[in-house]
Amino acid sequence: MRREVPLIITAIVGVVMVVQYFIPHVPFSKVSNWQSDWFSIVAACAIWLGALNLFKTSLQKIFSRRGEWGYAVIIVVCFLIVAVVGFAEGRDFRNPGTWSDWIYNYVYSPLSSTMYAILAFFVASASYRAFRARNLDATLLLVAAFLVMVGRVPVGDVATGFLPEHWRLSDLATWIMNFPNTAGQRAIMIGVALGTVSASLRIILGIERSHLGGD
Repeated sequence: MRREVPLIITAIVGVVMVVQYFIPHVPFSKVSNWQSDWFSIVAACAIWLGALNLFKTSLQKIFSRRGEWGYAVIIVVCFLIVAVVGFAEGRDFRNPGTWSDWIYNYVYSPLSSTMYAILAFFVASASYRAFRARNLDATLLLVAAFLVMVGRVPVGDVATGFLPEHWRLSDLATWIMNFPNTAGQRAIMIGVALGTVSASLRIILGIERSHLGGD
């Protein structure tokens, strides 16, 4: 029963969620709302569980003096500061002018911006490796990327200003983004949708059981 009950619950919830899209009336619409509420409750519990697990593993790393334990100290200190400030301010912690608002605006947001700024260097490094013309596919990718990047800046139109209208680099970049790029994105999205439907059906029918920790 430890495996059958979760499978039955998963099947019922999955079928109801699918049916409510085709029959958006009572009782399916009401059951769907209940499930959405329960999803929020379970997600909130999962977030707390993940945060407490991070706190626990960080404390273990500090006490055992394992590698890079200094970062664990920062995690624990920041965790305690944010938790204490949040609980002290209660339901008003989101209001402007509170300490939680100050932490979000002057600590969290600048750190997030810094992380995304660092990602730009990783993207540039990955682009350099991907755009090396080692074969026909990589060459096509390199040429398309070059045309799009040059066509998106004013120097592209300045360099091709002598060409007739609709033949300049900005027009070519727009055509690449609107047609080959859009076609590729749609193909990927269709593949992702088919994969999602297939995986969902396997879970609803009980064929896929890896989420239960088994085969």
